[in-house]
Amino acid sequence: MRVADILKLKGNKIFSIGPEASLADAVSLMVTQDIGSLVVLQANQMIGIITFREVLAAVHARGGTLSGAPVGEVMVRDPVCCKPEDTVDEMRTVMTDRHIRYLPIRQDGQLLGVLSFHDVARAALKAASLENRALKHYIKNWPGADSAA
Repeated sequence: MRVADILKLKGNKIFSIGPEASLADAVSLMVTQDIGSLVVLQANQMIGIITFREVLAAVHARGGTLSGAPVGEVMVRDPVCCKPEDTVDEMRTVMTDRHIRYLPIRQDGQLLGVLSFHDVARAALKAASLENRALKHYIKNWPGADSAA
């Protein structure tokens, strides 16, 4: 399975925010959309990503408050990205080795989407289910199964 296959399952909706936006605005958007990351865009170009991890670190550093820091101050700059032609195994390796839960997918400089570990798990479950059904069908229709009975 390729990264492009997971993007097809998930869709290409990208949630973004500007670097000058407040952390409170970022949290509000993540909560209302039930997402864990936002792409940070400036002049329609990805310059970073902010996840709940960066938000929590910023809250901790500021003594429990969101005030006083724009998104651009706490975002991950130039995040690691994968390409749609990468395999899911390659993507999982990048995510686990670098301790990344949200991975932007780019091709020729264009942002195609962001995949999460949840998206990878959902795609793996779907693939396993399809394989399971195919194997059960194959076993049920095993050549010579009728003559052995």
